[in-house]
Amino acid sequence: MFNPSQHDVRRFFCETFRKVQANEILTPLEAIARDWIVQHEEYRDALKDVDAALAADYAVERGQSNPFLHLSMHLSIAEQISIDQPPGIRGAFLALAQRLGSEHDAHHEMMECLGEMIWNSQRSGLPPDGVQYVECVKRR
Repeated sequence: MFNPSQHDVRRFFCETFRKVQANEILTPLEAIARDWIVQHEEYRDALKDVDAALAADYAVERGQSNPFLHLSMHLSIAEQISIDQPPGIRGAFLALAQRLGSEHDAHHEMMECLGEMIWNSQRSGLPPDGVQYVECVKRR
């Protein structure tokens, strides 16, 4: 299983942003990341400088949003939807996107459920509960 470090993730998004700006060829994963990067113009400054990105501390206590975590969650959700894993997530997403009139807004709602699932798993020491995750998305 691939388990990138925080720095790996930040380098990936910064490098993808650099390649987009330079009109360079992207890998398939970078192309998906690009689609989310362009929808979040507010993150451009964070993505411009890899050294600053590696040093940045996005403390919750300071009320700061972590652009790399946010983009990573978009990427994770896009992958989940593409392979319908956990089973039923694609249908739950499509229904939510239709209700909200926006796939982007549906992703943001799903992030709440994904974060809750991960938090519960970490707290309990049990594997992530995909069934509960799908049910959470359906309730949104």
